[in-house]
Amino acid sequence: MNAVAVDGVWKFYGDYPALRDVKLEAAAGTCLALIGRNGAGKTTLLRILGGFSRPGRGSVRICGAAPRDTATRRRIGFIGHGISVYDELSAIENLTLFARLYGLREPRKAATEWLERTGLDRVAGGLVREFSRGMRQRLAVARAFLHDPSVLLLDEPFTALDDRAIAVLQRLLREGLAEGKTIVMSTHQLREALELATDVALLNRGKVAFSGPRTPEMVADPGFLYARYGEG
Repeated sequence: MNAVAVDGVWKFYGDYPALRDVKLEAAAGTCLALIGRNGAGKTTLLRILGGFSRPGRGSVRICGAAPRDTATRRRIGFIGHGISVYDELSAIENLTLFARLYGLREPRKAATEWLERTGLDRVAGGLVREFSRGMRQRLAVARAFLHDPSVLLLDEPFTALDDRAIAVLQRLLREGLAEGKTIVMSTHQLREALELATDVALLNRGKVAFSGPRTPEMVADPGFLYARYGEG
């Protein structure tokens, strides 16, 4: 069974089809990089995978179940365009709150562990509104990994990250893959994404223009797929 399965998905905004008959799969322990120009449908697809939006047609399965099922949501970690943490709480309060929402047995212990793993343990009691952007980003990464999700959905995860946050995220993603987690990420940062990816899908105006294993040509030339398949 694939960890992620997208079968014939369409998504309409009014009469405009943002996704057109998308079919994609990702096996457990793989990393699928979604690439494409702005407006290609990457964010729309990730939001459907995360259960934040419903497809107009077709079906999506995460570990064999619907994304919006309560049990399935607990198997998903999501990093979107926003930081998605509470400014008026401290770092430890933020992660403890999310750990409780996910039903973890020892929420404070889990929060402490992930502050350490993201290099934020020294500022655990600091208010998030006083953090630098890089520190806030690392806290968002900790939130996404906190509940040990089976599937990680990342929307432009490297955009606007500082160098330390990029290093933290890349390390955690590599560790996650080694543990058998499945990663689906949309990105414009092709070089960073292709270093991690096992598979690549190119979206063009809502359609899958290419889907297949990552190859050495893609790593050597991040623009390879755009040049070969164009935007037509």
